[in-house]
Amino acid sequence: MRALLIYAGLLIALRLFGKREVGQFTLYDLVFILLVANALQPAITGPDTSLSAGFILIVTLVALNYGVGMLDNLPRFHRLFTPAPAVIVREGKYMTDAMKREGVDQEEVEMSMREHGINDLKEVQLAVLEPDGTISIVPTGVSMTRTKHRIRYHHRAG
Repeated sequence: MRALLIYAGLLIALRLFGKREVGQFTLYDLVFILLVANALQPAITGPDTSLSAGFILIVTLVALNYGVGMLDNLPRFHRLFTPAPAVIVREGKYMTDAMKREGVDQEEVEMSMREHGINDLKEVQLAVLEPDGTISIVPTGVSMTRTKHRIRYHHRAG
């Protein structure tokens, strides 16, 4: 029964604070999930008095995670914890130093190429490891335009 109550309390708190889908989780959300899992274990399996402590923990951790999410909208804070995109293929050549630094191997790049309908590395003008871990591919023959606009992911509630 306690597990059900703690579970329901966590779901309600997450819904109230508008958590994103799993695919949109940030580093902060991952840390939050790990903390919640560890912190709520005594409330589920511990003595009866731990139930109220569990609800206090839920509210505290969800509120802290929400606050960190709000701070993430500040460019300086965002840059601290969000890696910059990394070029891993340029003009049909692997950038091996960047790939090693980012922990990306050729098989991952080739898989991303296939997902973009590209069969040969020579057909890749640019491949970029994005901050969310995906690999963007720009095929050869596509003109690239540089802009001065900074495109940034904005968190959506709900």
